[in-house]
Amino acid sequence: MFDYFLNGIVASFSPVTFLTMLMGVVGGIVIGCLPGMTGSMGLVLMMPLLYYLQPSDALLTLAGIMCGSMYGGSISAILISTPGTPSAAATMLDGYPLTRQGKAGKALGIAVVSSAAGGIFSSLALLLIAPALAEVAMSFHAHEYFSLSIFGLTIMAGASGKNLVKGLAAGWTGLFLSTVGVDGNMGLSRFTFDIPNLMGGINILPVLIGVFALSQIFENGEAIQKPHEIIDQDLRDVWPTFADMKRIALSLAIGCVVGTFIGIIPGTGGAIACFLSYDLARKLHRNGDKFGTGLIEGIAAPESSNNATTGGALVPMLTLGIPGDVMTAVMLGALMLIGVRPGPLLFTEQPEAVYTLLAGMFVIQFVILAIGMGACRVSPLLLRVPPALLNPAIVVFSVVGSYTLGNNLFDVWLTFFFGIAGYFMRKFDFPGAPMVLGLILGPMAEDHLNRALLVSRNDWSTFVTRPISGFFIGLSVLSIAFSFLAYGKGKSKSASGGGKSAA
Repeated sequence: MFDYFLNGIVASFSPVTFLTMLMGVVGGIVIGCLPGMTGSMGLVLMMPLLYYLQPSDALLTLAGIMCGSMYGGSISAILISTPGTPSAAATMLDGYPLTRQGKAGKALGIAVVSSAAGGIFSSLALLLIAPALAEVAMSFHAHEYFSLSIFGLTIMAGASGKNLVKGLAAGWTGLFLSTVGVDGNMGLSRFTFDIPNLMGGINILPVLIGVFALSQIFENGEAIQKPHEIIDQDLRDVWPTFADMKRIALSLAIGCVVGTFIGIIPGTGGAIACFLSYDLARKLHRNGDKFGTGLIEGIAAPESSNNATTGGALVPMLTLGIPGDVMTAVMLGALMLIGVRPGPLLFTEQPEAVYTLLAGMFVIQFVILAIGMGACRVSPLLLRVPPALLNPAIVVFSVVGSYTLGNNLFDVWLTFFFGIAGYFMRKFDFPGAPMVLGLILGPMAEDHLNRALLVSRNDWSTFVTRPISGFFIGLSVLSIAFSFLAYGKGKSKSASGGGKSAA
């Protein structure tokens, strides 16, 4: 194994291979930071070119796009409060407030270091314990998926900001929206209003673009007559200091472990991992109530988690032939095109190809680190672009991203609908993150609940008696209790503070 890995490192630095890998990373970052342009879209666009590349070059190009797009989404999330990918929605919660404080360079630096750290950790796990991690993934069945989704839904309280009631209302709205479409259990249409385009449900991408991107554009439109506000950004120290690394060490560890673990579970994805990491880091931080105001720990946790899911998602794909998320599903098809067949025999039948990919995953993280650090000093210039030019460009990218999702104009109208809804949510202080969470986790919870009850013959006790499922149910109870206790403490502090000021 060690010899194959060394050969893979050497192959990664051959001129043609390194150049194609570099192009994949740069393309992934650019695609990731554009609203609506997901990493899976980048992989699809690359597939026609795979026939002209050697298998090792094609593998590393695909991996570069996958990892680069995960980091790229944080750039627009931090700078303009518009997450380029669903995984960057959690990064926006603390990244954009730092930009408003003139610390965009610091936020971008923390993001790229955290993303590289998560990628290195998951690549190391993929290299050393891939078979063991694959067994963990195979132990997840309907009961475990449902319990995991319930645990994920408890994050809604943590993502609600200062107003728990409004956050929960937004989350329940997302859960309601997730019921639109055909019921997978009974085959009945629900809330489709005889609109064929709603039969498949509401896709997350139009909601994400509308609630976070277009709503921000509509809000900016109110101030279009005012002078353009340029916030001076401190770009001298984009590299995290030793003190910064000490501060984010716990958040990095949480993001790396949670991202890798969630990544190996098929059907989950980076968005769930990032919000889980963010919420867990907030709960374990001594100043957790300040998350959302511009803490670098709030960037480190989701950013290390989103790139950690890439290595984790490759575990079931390479060892079992089961894609862990949408991007690895596209990547699985691309591997088939170049003659690489993932599965239990891959490591023995094609060791050169697979270990070149594993070695290249390490190299890719350092490429992301180098490119990202260079971008930290350049990308904040985007903030100096007048809104009259920037806002139309974002709208164009949003429309194109929504349309290319299914080549359907209905998705564009849906994006504008949620953009208007998101605008009013901003006006009345309803957070958008809980609604996105509800829409992501709702179908997962419902589908696996139905399957689990069918298997257990409506025996609800199996959710507690099965070890892994019971573990997540217990975490859910603790998470809910912690959230309400923290909310109660916050209310009492504000009440006591108000009383003192009144006195």
